[in-house]
Amino acid sequence: MPPHDDTHPEVKAVRSRPRHAILKRVVVLGVTAAGLYVVWPNLAKVFSAGPMLATVSPLWGIPLVVAEAVSFVCMWALLRLALDVKPWFPIATAQLAGNAFSRIVPGGAAAGGAMQFDMLSTAGIAPARAATSVTAVSLISTATLLGLPAISIVAILITGASVEHNLFRAGSIAVVVCLVAMAGGALLLFADRPLLWLGGLLERARNRVLRRRPPLAGLPARLVDERDLIRRVLGAGWWKALLYSAGNWLLDLTALLIALAAVGAEPRASVVLLAYVVAAFLGMIPITPGGLGFVEAGLIGTLGLAGIGADQALLATLVYRLASYWLPMPTGAVAYLLHERRYGRRRGEAAGA
Repeated sequence: MPPHDDTHPEVKAVRSRPRHAILKRVVVLGVTAAGLYVVWPNLAKVFSAGPMLATVSPLWGIPLVVAEAVSFVCMWALLRLALDVKPWFPIATAQLAGNAFSRIVPGGAAAGGAMQFDMLSTAGIAPARAATSVTAVSLISTATLLGLPAISIVAILITGASVEHNLFRAGSIAVVVCLVAMAGGALLLFADRPLLWLGGLLERARNRVLRRRPPLAGLPARLVDERDLIRRVLGAGWWKALLYSAGNWLLDLTALLIALAAVGAEPRASVVLLAYVVAAFLGMIPITPGGLGFVEAGLIGTLGLAGIGADQALLATLVYRLASYWLPMPTGAVAYLLHERRYGRRRGEAAGA
């Protein structure tokens, strides 16, 4: 047998991959640690409000959890519309599990999306269709969120509600970002090259996160085909997609308004909407899992600009985040176990085929 050539380019490439993966993980963890260090003072403030929870009636938890639950149902309905499937179970469990996973790992939006469409494909939905639907839903949801400030600004101008200048300016910036996001979404809907690039990115992320599974291949080209299919599916039902997406965000906003009412604050809903969107936009910063710390910091600051006292803002932020951030984590774990119980055998059969 001839001696192994360590200088061969392919051998060097194979050996360098683990190093690159380790280096990338170290960089991601370092950035996450730095982000948590920056926002930790605000997190500590929110956690310090824990003893004040005794002053909040537990009965407020009922409408709060119901609002968040229906918000999730709206997201499932949006996914169901994009996928053009009838069963709710695989969609709900995949979305809950992916959402929970994205709040655990650093920069988890891509990892959560990868888990979500992998679980959907395990349930019998074509991987390309699942990936395209998850991407389309994400774009629709983001565009809807960033479009909400326009409603708030119009309401403020009509009602004459007082609002701090910096908060109004931040909302105006969000409107501009909304227009950019809508332009990006239109580009993905009608141009192939950006979608091919995005498909390659999703394919690499999925294969790196789920290394023990058979590698996914050919996703970019299938995304274009599935994009065209979803465009035809949503052609007549685009208003339903907007309705479900708006319901998802507005019910989450309702949960924040309930949290504010629970602590005795009575701000104008239009001003809180503007503060909510600015905080949610900060939460999209892909540094900490699920925007942890950035959302808290954004809510504390923007609720203060909305005229809410510091103690009430802290307590309301804690109550809201318990329902919107922490509660979905164990719920997602349960959803993953239920999904595995129903579809795990199918995955094993596919791996052995």
